[in-house]
Amino acid sequence: MGNLHTGHVVVGMSGGVDSAVAALLLKQQGHDVVGVFMKNWEEEDEETGVCTAASDYEDVKSVCSLIGIPYYTVNFAREYRDRVFSYFLEEYARGRTPNPDVLCNCEIKFRAFLDFAVSTGAETLATGHYARLDKTNGVKLLRARDFGKDQTYFLAGLTQEQLKNAMFPIGELQKSEVRKLAQESGLSNAAKKDSTGICFIGERNFKQFLMQYLPAQPGDMVDETGRVIARHDGLMYYTLGQRKGLGIGGRSDGSGESWFVIGKDLKRNLLIVQQGEHDELFSLSLDAEKVNWIAGTAPAQTFSCTAKFRYRQPDQAVQVSIDGAGAHVVFDQPQRAVTPGQWVVFYQGDVCLGGGPIDRVEPKKAICV
Repeated sequence: MGNLHTGHVVVGMSGGVDSAVAALLLKQQGHDVVGVFMKNWEEEDEETGVCTAASDYEDVKSVCSLIGIPYYTVNFAREYRDRVFSYFLEEYARGRTPNPDVLCNCEIKFRAFLDFAVSTGAETLATGHYARLDKTNGVKLLRARDFGKDQTYFLAGLTQEQLKNAMFPIGELQKSEVRKLAQESGLSNAAKKDSTGICFIGERNFKQFLMQYLPAQPGDMVDETGRVIARHDGLMYYTLGQRKGLGIGGRSDGSGESWFVIGKDLKRNLLIVQQGEHDELFSLSLDAEKVNWIAGTAPAQTFSCTAKFRYRQPDQAVQVSIDGAGAHVVFDQPQRAVTPGQWVVFYQGDVCLGGGPIDRVEPKKAICV
């Protein structure tokens, strides 16, 4: 790609409808557009034997040919394993529940891939993320117009330097409008379902997948009194607040309420469960040791804002106190199943301020097993 003239826009093409419409819009606006497909995971899907990346690339080729733009593929599998997947496994080994999508944006899409795009003379890297940018005074990351699809949560780890070279062409659109544009333009992936699962690895049996990389250590599943309820398959397979997949429903000696995971004791390899949603499942505050502020610094030493502790969650009112590189976050209302390893992401209105991984939570009622 080095022979391309400067000033072109590289679009990260996934094979999905969002990045396809992003490329389409830029082409219609008169930009010199180049589509690039990233391959970041080498293995075939173990369950089907199908390499999903191959079918995604076929969609990219079809879309780019129709739009009338050149397309290429790049491989960042080594960078993905070194910078994202190794962290992902380390976090699970620590009993935490990481969010690889956030790190994937920080380290692969807007670092390795952005560096690659700039090296080809591109002035901008565009993606199909649902988000907006305000570049009038520095760079502000704003929520998408489609609140239900907004992806700023996953972009909260980015910096001014990364965002100044970014474009999110579909951030002003509703998802329904994106699909309609794709359909009207005859794009082959107009009705393709949205991808889910682990960033670049995709959908698969998560327990079987993790088992390939981390040795499972089964242990006791106990209630808050220490009574053994059942056996667990390994602490890494469970997350706080989990209800399904525990295999302990319908017991005759309980209250009839659903069972929930309320904690993990790594030293004793215990999974702690509780019947019903009680105080032990809720927390009052959290600590994040390392927070990325998109503006470069926090708004103030102490301030009020809203926050999300997982992607699909309404904003929650919080009070933030800066503590070195991190933050202490007090919730206005107790929060359910706030999970170490996930990200806390801060907002002021439509502006995403930044975020960081959750390190500790203060439970509403301590668990003493």
